[in-house]
Amino acid sequence: MIKIYQRYIILLYLKNFFIIFCALEFFYVGVDFITNYNSLPNSANLQLLYIAFNSMSAVNYTLPISIVFAMIVSKFSMIRSNELLCMYSVGISKNALILPIFFGAIFLVFIYIFLNFTSFAYAYEYRSNLLKYSQIIRSSSNLFLKYEGKYVYFGELNPLKQETSDIKIFDIADNELQEIITAKKGVFKNDTWLLEDVEVIKKPKIEAGKDANIIIEKFDVFQTLDRFRPKIIENAHLGSQSLSILDALDAMKFFGNQGINTNSIKTNLYFLIFFPFFAPFIVVIFYYYLPLSGRFFNLALMNFGFVFAALTSWGVLFALGKFASNSIISPEIAILAPIIFLGIFALILYRKNR
Repeated sequence: MIKIYQRYIILLYLKNFFIIFCALEFFYVGVDFITNYNSLPNSANLQLLYIAFNSMSAVNYTLPISIVFAMIVSKFSMIRSNELLCMYSVGISKNALILPIFFGAIFLVFIYIFLNFTSFAYAYEYRSNLLKYSQIIRSSSNLFLKYEGKYVYFGELNPLKQETSDIKIFDIADNELQEIITAKKGVFKNDTWLLEDVEVIKKPKIEAGKDANIIIEKFDVFQTLDRFRPKIIENAHLGSQSLSILDALDAMKFFGNQGINTNSIKTNLYFLIFFPFFAPFIVVIFYYYLPLSGRFFNLALMNFGFVFAALTSWGVLFALGKFASNSIISPEIAILAPIIFLGIFALILYRKNR
């Protein structure tokens, strides 16, 4: 059962979080809108879509910082009003006071990770397309890829609608062409491609002294290319860094089988899953270095110091992630190692204050 002081702390923390989060969102979106106003499409609907997608893409930057800033603001508010000192004086431990905030921060991180399983992860890409092409997503054309021993040609691919037209599949085994599948159009549904108006041309086995004819079969609907997601195809063609968690996992498997370096995709995946945990760990670490009372400290100066330290640590981790995406540093060293270090350090501080 949640105790009264825990309820008070978590409500205070969430209130400050949403105030800071909304403020940072409005600031980010407002500055970006003013900066790119002349490049925006003339349509009011597209401008509203641009603002919406820009707000969603800004969450990648504003959420972790808001989680940390909310803790700083909440605790300094309690220090100024002597609430923190009063809670200590009635026997509430340091660990008991940080746990509500820590679990609140973890809850917000899990919401963010869940969103990255959805199309939310493509908000920045949609925003950029609106700015450059005045449309949410543009079709790719003349794509030629290899997938599970098959060579696939897409005349035109629309990743948003998950549709393609003029598709050709060349099935090769033992360095010999086995069959050619052609279709006028297809749609990706239930993790597979459903092709329409399909013609399958099969090459016969040629044996000595026997005649062999090419076999041609026609199908209204033909199922093939399981789990060959449109975003994987687009990523292979354009080198897009914007991928959801599911698409990133499939892309790693796809490019790994082709012997292609997957560092950029792995970095993107680590950013979506592990990087957000920087915020709850920093929250715990900063908490144990807060003063008990403001009587002997310059709270304004200390507040600035904690904010500066939060921005610096976030900036260093973000820069390491960029180095990893360019294969300068391995993603494990650039992202996983610092997050694990912060987690261990936070755990050590927690155990020392039991």
